[in-house]
Amino acid sequence: MCGRFSQCRTAIEYLEALRYDKPIDSGIDPEPIGRYNVPPRSRVLVFFETASGLRMAKLPWGYQPWWAKGKRPPAINARVETASTSKFFRDVWRTGRMLVGADGWYEWVTDPADPKKKQPYYIRLRSGEPMWFAALGQFRREDRMEEQEGDGFVIITADSDQGMLDIHDRRPVVLPPDLAREWIEPGISPERAEEIVSNLALPVQAFEWHAVDRAVGNVRNEGAHLIEQIDNPSL
Repeated sequence: MCGRFSQCRTAIEYLEALRYDKPIDSGIDPEPIGRYNVPPRSRVLVFFETASGLRMAKLPWGYQPWWAKGKRPPAINARVETASTSKFFRDVWRTGRMLVGADGWYEWVTDPADPKKKQPYYIRLRSGEPMWFAALGQFRREDRMEEQEGDGFVIITADSDQGMLDIHDRRPVVLPPDLAREWIEPGISPERAEEIVSNLALPVQAFEWHAVDRAVGNVRNEGAHLIEQIDNPSL
């Protein structure tokens, strides 16, 4: 699963990487976001499109439909294989497609001989560019500017069975800029949306990774040192 990532740059830098040429219907904070250890349940800057243009908002990382409240914790990921047909995500698949701008994410490799022993790795694009996670969720529309109960998002994930660190883990679906823009267009069909995330995400070859300090495992730790490569990983 994707359970931790970094969102370090300014909103302007993410917008430049998206190459978005329609109106921007949000204020833009010029300061770097500076988050190197983003955990579930925290508020995250997301990008989505409305009839008025591109909008940005900070939403909780976690979502559940109203009828599931209290039955289980909010989901943080949605499996690409079932997201379009799942009752849980049925409504947001059509109306809640969004993007999460990120700089990389973390995966933990487990020692087969000792499951309690894990080594974190940081995964980023070889190009060094920001990346775009395909996401789903509930967010404010033109007629509802204030956040309401139930607003939040999940990151769509796919199998990591094509050469990435842990073949038993799952990785976020990362889209190139042109498909990221198409993913959030309100007018695209559900079938086209499914094709984008199921078949057109960036391949494993687009990424690189390195071992990082285990300090990233504590959500209270923050700072650029968390993504720095260490020389002697345990795994």
